[in-house]
Amino acid sequence: MLDVRPTDIPDVRIVTPRRFVDHRGSFSETYNRQRFLDAGIDVEFVQDNHSLSREVGTVRGLHFQIGPFAQAKLVSVLRGRILDIVVDLRKSSPTYGRHVPLELAAETGQQLFVPVGFAHGFCTLEPDTEVAYKVSAYYSPEHDRGLAWDDPDLGIPWPVRPESAILSDKDRTHPRLADLTAYFP
Repeated sequence: MLDVRPTDIPDVRIVTPRRFVDHRGSFSETYNRQRFLDAGIDVEFVQDNHSLSREVGTVRGLHFQIGPFAQAKLVSVLRGRILDIVVDLRKSSPTYGRHVPLELAAETGQQLFVPVGFAHGFCTLEPDTEVAYKVSAYYSPEHDRGLAWDDPDLGIPWPVRPESAILSDKDRTHPRLADLTAYFP
């Protein structure tokens, strides 16, 4: 059983696998291609990624890849909690430039499906947070791009002040949306 619900941007979906709980703990089937197909998510994932962020306030993103290595993602939290953010970069979309914030936690088991054409990032809300995500295209440094996480025009409600955020050097230099090439028409 798989519960799939749209967000404020319908192509971005919250996926909640059924969780079986007993005295030992819990079990859930986090991915089953046929169940995803039945739910209208026809994506072939080719790579799994895993990140560990030691400190609260670690921001990773906003990342995306361009064609021919553009990626859809299925994001899960294995330990801890995050504020997950996706931004619509599809220039012809009525939701272009809008974002969806969603808190994901290991405790709930919810996942976020991010289609091609969106920038993705998150901020950790607990120490030692682990995030796993499936992607539909292999990592390609030549096609790797980013969007300024703190672009004021996006109005993202990050739970950390810019001066307190823990970022990679690369994530400090991404362009604002107004300066971004239209990679997704």
